[in-house]
Formats: sequence, C-alpha cells, structure tokens
Amino acid sequence: MRVEIWSDIACPWCYVGKARFEKALTAFPHRDDIEVVHRSFELDPSRAKDDIQPVIPMLTKKYGMSEAQAQAGEENLGTQAAAEGLAYRTKDRDHGSTFDMHRLLHLAKERGRQDELIQNLYKANFAEERSVFGDDERLVELAVDAGLDADETRKVLADPAAYADEVRADEREAAELGANGVPFFVLDRKYGVSGAQPAEVFAQALEQAWASHSPLKLIQQDGQGGAEACGPDGCAVPHQH
Repeated sequence: MRVEIWSDIACPWCYVGKARFEKALTAFPHRDDIEVVHRSFELDPSRAKDDIQPVIPMLTKKYGMSEAQAQAGEENLGTQAAAEGLAYRTKDRDHGSTFDMHRLLHLAKERGRQDELIQNLYKANFAEERSVFGDDERLVELAVDAGLDADETRKVLADPAAYADEVRADEREAAELGANGVPFFVLDRKYGVSGAQPAEVFAQALEQAWASHSPLKLIQQDGQGGAEACGPDGCAVPHQH
C-alpha cells in the first residue's frame, strides 16, 4: 500500500507531522508493506531563489502579527517538536525558496534515497545554524550525506529545468486532491489526512486504509489461464490449432 505525503521543507508542521506519522508507521503491523512517497508542495512558489529573510519578520508581515506573537508561535512549535524528539531552533532561522530542494527530492526518489534526503533537509532547516537557502553547496552536502552523488546533484542544481515539471505536476495534483495546505497525507488514494495530526490519528488511518485495501482481481474466461501477453522475457507465441 502506498502513502503519499505532500509537504514543504519550510513548513514546521510538516517536520513535526512526519515524525508523528512515522511513530504510527513504526507500530503498524504491516509497516514493511507500506511504500512512502514524498510529494512536492511549495508554500511560496513565487519566491525567488535570492529572496531570503529571517523567519520572524516574514511571519509578522505575512500574518499581521507582532514580533512577540511570532516569537511565541515559534516557541510553541519548539515545544511540539521536542515532544516528538526533534530539535528545533526557535530563533535566528531564515526562510526562502524551496524549489531547488523539491527538485533534488525527485532526483533522490529515482535513486531510492528520498526519505533520507527530506529528513536531512528538515533537520538542517529547523535544527542547524547554517542556512539551507541560497547555498547550493550546502544542499550538495546534505544530498551526499543522504547517499546521492555530488556531481549529479550539482548538475541538477545548475539546470533550473531539471525535475521542474515533476515538482509542478505534484503541486497540480495536490490542488486536484483538494490540498490547500501541508502536510497532506494520502493513503492508498482513498483516504486523506490533513495536518500534523497526533500519531493515534495516523494509526487509525493506516488501519482503515489497510482494511479496505485489496489486491487487484483479475477477470478471465472461466477455466482459462491468462491470455497471451508480452513480458520482460519476450512475448508468448500463439499456439497453432
């Protein structure tokens, strides 16, 4: 069964929500049969790569709140993150475009290292001092640590068109599914969970999706096996009657 998670590296609730989902998944009896795929969703898709600013001023401008209110919100997020065993810097973080990170996550998906990379990106953005924005070499380091090739990573970063269509396709699909915020979890293309819900909610969703998940049923003629077909080993030769 597949679980798809639409998220953004700049989204603190995505960072917390991933940890809560993984807590539920770890305890799920069929966890080894669950494929998790991370999908792209930019909270600010129009932001330029060089448009980087501190988080607190960004929050005050975007939401019309005072600096004290913005800082209190960050402190609350720090508490929520700590409850999930996550480090979270409540001061002096910055904010910028995540488009390049999403492009790299599509590369990582092809190389089977997507979960490793997204976890590295989250940790770097929310828990470490060095910024992940506007610094391609920082992204290369995180990608290499996740198991990707440095030269291949640099090549993708140097070409703004690389995996751009894949990012935009994910974002269009999110809109079609009715996701106007993240994190957004889709289980087996039948159930959706919005937001950083408690682990208990994810556990219930996994159980419900698994219970209704059924393997593909093949329709064929009574008493007959499969009809002629082509496969990796070639094509079936029709029998002469």
